[in-house]
Amino acid sequence: MSPSPSAWLKYLNPSGSTPDRAPQLVCFPHSGGAASVYRPLARELEGDAQVVAVQYPGRQDRHEEPVITDLHQLADRTAEALRRNPVDVPRVFFGHSMGAILAYEVAQRLGDEGPQALIASGRPAPSRVRVTTSYLLDDTALADQVVRLGGTAAELLEHPEMRSLLLPLIRGDYQASETYRHRGDAPLSCTLVALGGDADPVATFDDLSAWSPHTVGRFRQETLTGDHFYLQHHWPEVADLVRSVAPVRSS
Repeated sequence: MSPSPSAWLKYLNPSGSTPDRAPQLVCFPHSGGAASVYRPLARELEGDAQVVAVQYPGRQDRHEEPVITDLHQLADRTAEALRRNPVDVPRVFFGHSMGAILAYEVAQRLGDEGPQALIASGRPAPSRVRVTTSYLLDDTALADQVVRLGGTAAELLEHPEMRSLLLPLIRGDYQASETYRHRGDAPLSCTLVALGGDADPVATFDDLSAWSPHTVGRFRQETLTGDHFYLQHHWPEVADLVRSVAPVRSS
């Protein structure tokens, strides 16, 4: 039996803090990330949006489940969880790095039930393939690469016990991300915003611009200061971006 939607979808707003007709923001973490990385964004959007983060298998309360190493399979499972948890308010997807591609693939699977807007952060467009095999590195080399990119995982990898817990799930996520190939699906119809850091070595300006053909809806590109994990310093700006693509409905 598939895990319940509550295993996949973590509600990050304090109970009762969000109006019933507020839009729902569904957040997709990066490789090695967990639902909790979006708590700062939930705080910024308190009262304006219901913030839900996808919890992938293999981390936090799902640590006993195996990591899914195929991104298309992960998209299938995530889309199933969202279908089993329908809403009657606008949905917006936000994904960072691997999460951006996953958000795109889930939107493809949901079709007319998909988001009214997709914000893709810190990831080249689905059609812009770079063949990398970091997931095949030994533990030391993989950890060094994660540390160079920064983020929360980099700090945790300094502790031997956390390192032994985190590296297998990071490796599995890297495998899902690096072996992903776009299947040539038709463009989405929703608004699509490509967002990135101006010093991000993973997703350059041109990488982000290449998202444009992946929707027939409105497209725009935004840049904030910082590297691959620029989000850590720009949650208020990200919240404003969410508000701009999903205005609060009146009751």
